[in-house]
Amino acid sequence: MSVLIFLDNAEGHVRKASLEAASYGAAIAKQLGTTAEGIILGKTTENLSSLGKYGLTKVHTVANDALDNFDAQVFTKVIAEAAANADVIIFSNNIAGKAIAPRLSARLKAGLVTGAVALPDTSNGFTVKKNVFSGKAFANVTINTAKKIVALNPNSYSITTTDGSAEVAGLNVTVDTAKVQVTATSKVEGDVPLTEAEIVVSGGRGLKGPENWGLVTDLAKVLGAATACSRPVADVHWRPHHEHVGQTGIAIAPNLYIAIGISGAIQHLAGVNRSKTIVVINKDPEAPFFKAADYGIVGDAFEVVPKITEAIKKIKGS
Repeated sequence: MSVLIFLDNAEGHVRKASLEAASYGAAIAKQLGTTAEGIILGKTTENLSSLGKYGLTKVHTVANDALDNFDAQVFTKVIAEAAANADVIIFSNNIAGKAIAPRLSARLKAGLVTGAVALPDTSNGFTVKKNVFSGKAFANVTINTAKKIVALNPNSYSITTTDGSAEVAGLNVTVDTAKVQVTATSKVEGDVPLTEAEIVVSGGRGLKGPENWGLVTDLAKVLGAATACSRPVADVHWRPHHEHVGQTGIAIAPNLYIAIGISGAIQHLAGVNRSKTIVVINKDPEAPFFKAADYGIVGDAFEVVPKITEAIKKIKGS
């Protein structure tokens, strides 16, 4: 019996969140005294044997045209067959993981914990710590079923590497015809995917208009960060909706979140409060966001942000 990790494959490359899941699964396998194996569906350009450095001893591949576009039902059935000899199945708690893990749980009659943020306690059972109430609290959930499924929150477990190499083997499983037919694809362009970014610079209505968004993008560029915005900014079309972070937008957990001109309504905070460090820049000293901030700067963003950007450029010598 082993630990099986689903490796989310996007445009031929394994997502960063899945590498975190691989390291997490390998650590669980070590706790349980077993091996960690990965499964990747669809075409890939990755050197899959190199995934051994994340603790995987074997990577199962299923190359089939029906798997080149994501269909949760088809993926679930394939993974269910692959998991026949697995005690624990690990997903990233991203879009694909949220679509597959509950279906797999029902199919395998396996206990499921989503939003895991730490390694399970296996000293007396299998207890997983997870986020609850939009990240405002934690819960410890014990899984008692024979098979166990855990979906790890992105950016909650550090990637660890070794000198290992993984065996790569094709897996002979039944692949159903996909019911989802992709007729067109609109690709969002950007240097850093927002959900995988370790640093995010976000702006709100305090920037007064889209013509001032250079404050955000200039700072993001020198930091190698992704850009985001509050809901009111997306609603008035200053920025596209895919950059909206918050309870009704995208939930993120970067190592550093910089909020510029955002008051910090509870709905916005619910989507960013898993950030490891929050920096707030706002001229209103009573802005609610300061109560959640690790660091706060009370000042006019139009004066503060350019000075921060220039200081970082000097430090980097750029």
